[in-house]
Order: sequence, then structure tokens, then C-alpha cells
Amino acid sequence: MQIQERVDALISEFKGFGDWEDRYMHIISRGKEMESLPEDLQKEEYKVKGCQSQVWLIPELKDGKVYFRADSDAAIVKGIVSILVGVYSDATPDEILATRPEFLDTIGLRQHLSMSRANGLSSMIKQISMYALAFKTKIQMGL
Repeated sequence: MQIQERVDALISEFKGFGDWEDRYMHIISRGKEMESLPEDLQKEEYKVKGCQSQVWLIPELKDGKVYFRADSDAAIVKGIVSILVGVYSDATPDEILATRPEFLDTIGLRQHLSMSRANGLSSMIKQISMYALAFKTKIQMGL
């Protein structure tokens, strides 16, 4: 599935919920469905800076595509990072960099987060973009 198809599927998924309490519960359940990282991978080097909760984001470049694994110690944040991983994993660095996170506004997520969680979300998106840029450079240099 292409990245835009994943964005469209996510938007469609969230249209099915009437109120924000249902959406929050869905976000939390998405986080519970995401596989937790083993403790030995919950390293400082993978921590997303700027998040109130602890968030780990581990990138891997395989066959020209970036794959992310993630975890958090907070249920709602783990759900949020699972949404980002679901959209941005299995995409090329160029696709990741070209896909702006407007879909988060479309599903209403940003508007319903506290200021600290919204800042954490921005930090997660920035980290995903930084990894994509680093992998793009690595590919261009033939490394």
C-alpha cells in the first residue's frame, strides 16, 4: 500500500467515530495493538526529544524503504506514535519527506491534544523527517 493510500485509510477510519471520546479510545487501542519494544531497545539514542512521555522511535532502512518501530510509556502517546508509524513505515525517504502531516488536522488530532502532547507530536514528526533525510543522504552517497 502506498503512503497516500495509508493516509486515506486513516482518514476514513477516523470518520467512523462520532465523538472524541470514541476517537481517544480508538487511538489507545491502536497503541495496545502495536508490539512493545523490548527493554534493550528502549535506549536513549532512540528517544524522541521534546515529548513529555517517553517515546522511542527506531528506524531501519531496508531495500530503499524506511521502517519504524516505536513504543511509549503512555497509552495515548503510544497510540499516536502507532498512527505515525502506520503511515510513514514502508515508504521511501522521499515519500516520507513529501507527505506532510496535514492528515493529523484532517482527523482532528492536533486540535484535541493538550499543548504538551501537541509539542510531543511535533517532535515525533520532526524525528521521522530527520531519519528520512539521513537515509536519503545515505542512499545518495551509496552507503
